[in-house]
Amino acid sequence: MSRVEERLVALGLALPQPPTPVANFLPFRVHDRLVFLAGQVNEWNGAVPYVGKLGREFDLAQGQKAAQLCALNLIACLKLACDGDLGRVHRCVRVGGFVNCEPEYEFVPMVINGASDLFAAVWGEDGRHARTAVGVATLPRRAAVEVEAVFSMA
Repeated sequence: MSRVEERLVALGLALPQPPTPVANFLPFRVHDRLVFLAGQVNEWNGAVPYVGKLGREFDLAQGQKAAQLCALNLIACLKLACDGDLGRVHRCVRVGGFVNCEPEYEFVPMVINGASDLFAAVWGEDGRHARTAVGVATLPRRAAVEVEAVFSMA
């Protein structure tokens, strides 16, 4: 078990099965030492527990939980990209977050903290990253949140 997986267990979290892409794209692409991860919605082993909009169906705390699910899916795909060895991951470089929300919803960055906080909790300072957070009208499967990321391998 890698240090990353040990940290997840210590946090009371587990990795889901890596989601299967629902369209014509790869879950990741490795280029040089960078791993570009496709966006992942708040899915857990095939089910999407947060369907709807922040500011209407869900509050900030629920949005952060949805973003954390996205991050767990990203780590599961990252594990595939690293041939099962998360110990090869050096750091999180960039995160992009998308929040399905009402037009007036002002807490988009705080929602995506659900993913950012998990990466920091797992990788420490190497989990901190550059980030974009955007509110959108809809997401695949009507999910509340989607997150994408770029990691570097040692």
